[in-house]
Amino acid sequence: MLDGLTLDQMRVFVAVANSGSFRAGAGKVARVQSAVSHAIANLEAELGIALFDRSGHRPVLTPEGRALLANARDILLRVDAMRARARGLGEGVEPELSLVIDTLFPLEQVGAALTEMRAEYPSVAIRLSIEPLGGPVAGLLEQRCQLAVTVGEDFRDPRLELRALSAVPVVTVVAAGHPLARQAEGRTLAISDLADHLQIVLTDPTPLSEGRDFGVISPQTCRVNTQETKLALIRAGLGWGRLPLWEVERHLAEKQLVRLASHALGRSGLLVSESYLAHRIDAPLGPAARAFAQSLMQLSGPRSP
Repeated sequence: MLDGLTLDQMRVFVAVANSGSFRAGAGKVARVQSAVSHAIANLEAELGIALFDRSGHRPVLTPEGRALLANARDILLRVDAMRARARGLGEGVEPELSLVIDTLFPLEQVGAALTEMRAEYPSVAIRLSIEPLGGPVAGLLEQRCQLAVTVGEDFRDPRLELRALSAVPVVTVVAAGHPLARQAEGRTLAISDLADHLQIVLTDPTPLSEGRDFGVISPQTCRVNTQETKLALIRAGLGWGRLPLWEVERHLAEKQLVRLASHALGRSGLLVSESYLAHRIDAPLGPAARAFAQSLMQLSGPRSP
């Protein structure tokens, strides 16, 4: 029987495993080292297995300890989520709603959802940041925002709950007067064609993508920090790049920009990514945040490329 297991024991177990020593783990849970050792020993006795090999200078997780660590983390996350939900149910309206939105997501939908939220909660102030790549996820992990919208599958964290919103089509474009536009007439471009020209690329303001590039094909790059800058440089003819369809539809219709087709860029130069509404499972959402989330879920829908 495992009735003697406690959440405190599990928190101590996870703290020691994360920090790599009983002393460091004791510091994380604000206990003396002897109390931490005692808690781990009691947990091992309840489970009937050794969680750590103590024969070396530092305790090392046993194979059984590694297997059960994932279970302990999952249990603690669920308990934290339950506590957060209970706190949220007992709290009043929050004074401010803070959001970080992926630069690929249509801002009009966010604006419409905020308008509906403000109609119900007019006293709530709004703090909105538009960030690319890992920015929305980092905003939640760093507790800079209550809700975030992220696009794509590259950034995930078990501390976050995600709900799918809608598809976001991203197309590859170039200015109508650019040499690639003439090359692309009636043909599908090869990677070598694209690599011969400058690619305009967004940089990640966070360390979450350190050492990785996303969708970079050309060895010639111009890296910028905002989507508006990227669009402006592409329209000026400096190079080619990928942009959300909602942002370039008018420029394509007015023939200022041209779509590029290449098998390396998705069919017809189009890539469809899923967008997600995200929040920390250990942080309660107030009434205004819940109202905004509900409105955005209802307003967001699949868009045809």
